[in-house]
Amino acid sequence: MLSFNDLKEFLDEKHNAFNRPSFIETDPIQIPHQFTKKEDIEIAAFLTSQIAWGNRKMIIKNAETLMKLMCYKPYDFILNFTPKENKQLEGFAHRTFNSSDLIYFCSSLQNIYNNHKGLEAVFTNGFQFNNTIYSSIKHFREVFFELKHEQRVKKHIADVTKNSAAKRINLFLMWMVRNDNRGVHFGLWKGIPASSLKLPLDIHSGNTSRALKLLNRKQNDWKAVEEITENLKKFDEADPVKYDFALFGLGVFEKFNKI
Repeated sequence: MLSFNDLKEFLDEKHNAFNRPSFIETDPIQIPHQFTKKEDIEIAAFLTSQIAWGNRKMIIKNAETLMKLMCYKPYDFILNFTPKENKQLEGFAHRTFNSSDLIYFCSSLQNIYNNHKGLEAVFTNGFQFNNTIYSSIKHFREVFFELKHEQRVKKHIADVTKNSAAKRINLFLMWMVRNDNRGVHFGLWKGIPASSLKLPLDIHSGNTSRALKLLNRKQNDWKAVEEITENLKKFDEADPVKYDFALFGLGVFEKFNKI
């Protein structure tokens, strides 16, 4: 069992090893890094993060296909989107996420940018209800599904009120909010502090966290997200989710399972 200081040193070392531009080359975050316009980055990041489950190479491949379908102008595509005219989306699929889900996603994003001042405004307004990421995600989901939709599409946006870990939305928020000048995350959004972000908990970071005795809860759910994030705040209260680089990197790249 490592001491607090030794564990902090270990995590900081791994964070520094993985939090560098070379990380982009192997990660889905490379997709939004193709763009410079704020709205293009947001939409590319949102769509990429929401299909970020399964094989990482397939995630990147399919996210790249999405950008190609949008002619590498995601914001313009969303603003001008009409389901009947955009036949090129038919046939797209990533695991259980299919073209009908994608069509609703595009319609909902159009509504968000036309009527709710964009993704940043929706998440920030939700955050301001009680200054929590929980309220931010809850509010976003309510806005996202305010259009008429099929029931099946709802499974693709996490419901924190049902104790979902919301890994993909937390991943998106981390990409948009964190800014440590290392070139990986974007730091575009200023209304949500990095200190409030929650770890995008997945099987890799969860297993590593348990091996390091940073997480006791066995399920990867919202309660586990809160537990691990609170423990990471002991190492860096202002930016706890920076350790996602360490936990994820240890799990994926170093196959870490015990210490």
